[in-house]
Amino acid sequence: MARSAGPVGVLPRAGVSDGHGHHHARPPSAVELRAQALEALLAERGLVSTDAIDAVVELYENDVGPQNGARVVARAWVDEAYRTRLLEDANAAIAELGFVGAEGDNMVVVANTPAVHNMVVCTLCSCYPWPVLGLPPTWYKSPPYRARAVSEPRAVLREFGVELDDEVEIRIWDSSAEVRYLVLPMRPPDTEGWSEERLAGIVTRDCMIGTGLPRALEPAGHGR
Repeated sequence: MARSAGPVGVLPRAGVSDGHGHHHARPPSAVELRAQALEALLAERGLVSTDAIDAVVELYENDVGPQNGARVVARAWVDEAYRTRLLEDANAAIAELGFVGAEGDNMVVVANTPAVHNMVVCTLCSCYPWPVLGLPPTWYKSPPYRARAVSEPRAVLREFGVELDDEVEIRIWDSSAEVRYLVLPMRPPDTEGWSEERLAGIVTRDCMIGTGLPRALEPAGHGR
């Protein structure tokens, strides 16, 4: 697949600019339209209520989300024994922190190193570790990301703002219904002495997919 002219080839945006500082809502994708139609049909036939659907979405957006995975990463950064358990048996180690459930019952954690950068994709659909990352972002489900993450991962990472030296190996992990992957990013320098909670605050969803890097930058005035 040819490389796109810019990040919009990989990252569907919530809105697009008309060049005059105005933003317009992005038209719903074909997948979103199908989901809306299916929801309406199920509700019409009394098989599910819209309130129930809203409750599930709210749960994964507000209570189950990347903050869970961030806690896993932060614990691995400060506790070497936990890091070892996490890499050897991710399911058990993640369950130690209380994060279990559907879409996360067979997980593997892969660790970044100075020589290796890991990146996760689901080439068939959108398999994703919900208990630790919540709902998958739109771009993760998009055909351009799913194709280009495999064919030209370095270019895709560059569009996400991740610049890697040519010597760094990029490993692509294809999530599936049988196994889902989580990236353990490297702890940034200059974070010695940080609390586990503060470390978790710099771990983003993209860091755990492999399309971002944690940064030891926080708003001015943030105390240690």
